[in-house]
Amino acid sequence: MFEQPLWHGFLDRLRARSGAAYASLAFRPVDEERIVELYAGPPTPLHLDRLFNQKYGRDPLPYRRMREARVYTLDELLDPGDRVQQGYRAEFLEPLGITNMRSVRVTEPSGMDAWLSCAGGREVGSGVGALLTALVPHLRIALRSFVAFEREKFRSSVNSEAFGRLNFGWLTLDAQCRIVDMTPHLEQLFQRSRLLRRGRYDRLTPASPAVDRELTALVKSFAADRDARPRAINLSRDPLMDMLVRPIQDRSLSAQSAPVAIAYISGDRWSQADRCDQLVDLFGLSPSEARLAWAIAQGMSISEAAADLGLTVETARNYSKKIYAKTGARGQAELVRYILTSVLALA
Repeated sequence: MFEQPLWHGFLDRLRARSGAAYASLAFRPVDEERIVELYAGPPTPLHLDRLFNQKYGRDPLPYRRMREARVYTLDELLDPGDRVQQGYRAEFLEPLGITNMRSVRVTEPSGMDAWLSCAGGREVGSGVGALLTALVPHLRIALRSFVAFEREKFRSSVNSEAFGRLNFGWLTLDAQCRIVDMTPHLEQLFQRSRLLRRGRYDRLTPASPAVDRELTALVKSFAADRDARPRAINLSRDPLMDMLVRPIQDRSLSAQSAPVAIAYISGDRWSQADRCDQLVDLFGLSPSEARLAWAIAQGMSISEAAADLGLTVETARNYSKKIYAKTGARGQAELVRYILTSVLALA
């Protein structure tokens, strides 16, 4: 199920074992018309491929009416009184050399259906049917694993996208500070910020030599002691970027180089000046008001922000009244919440 194309080796072996011209596996979710069909065998001639797409649209055989785990023959699937099905047989199947078929339906508890078929001439008989019957429990297990794997892939993709929008990610390091694995968007963070980069031999290399030495010593200590205390490292104040490094407790992961530490990286892709410009656009603040609002959102008091921005406390208080009026905030705590939960968090 992890092959590309999916199940290619299995279908090739099934075709060889059964002696059939074609071996196919089709997926059809119960509540969807979407069809995924995989097969092993000679390629379909272009004129027959065009005929199938133009006239039949999709395989007209009544797969959904098949009982689960029961093997059907071609004659059992084709209704003698159905002109479409008989035309499909005469115009498409027989020119491909398909006069016999054995097909079985397997259902996965989540609702995914699969149909395993062997098709060809006289060689497709009762022995092929017995082979498909024997494969049913194994295919059911494989199908269940495939559905679970696809679900986890989707969840991983959603989580990765959320991490990226929040400018948060993680990477694992071996004892030599080489990157073993990481969330996909961190590569973009490396290129954008230059505070961290993937160095020679995939080594995580901070731009600051002092941080590089600190990180190297920290990872070495984690390699020796998996119960060591995690440590936070500030990489930049503007734009803000922090890293929390901790030892990995469970080192039974399968990898070429076993990870000993995991680093959680959180940062802002925008500078303070950029954020102030965005507050001007979002709330209609003046540049001076935006600078004060951003300082307050970073946890400063009015007096601390005034000193940092070179304002008097009285001027800062006047600015804050205008900020509250324009944003609709009823106090400092609500202003912080408005700013940090606004679209700026996704910018």
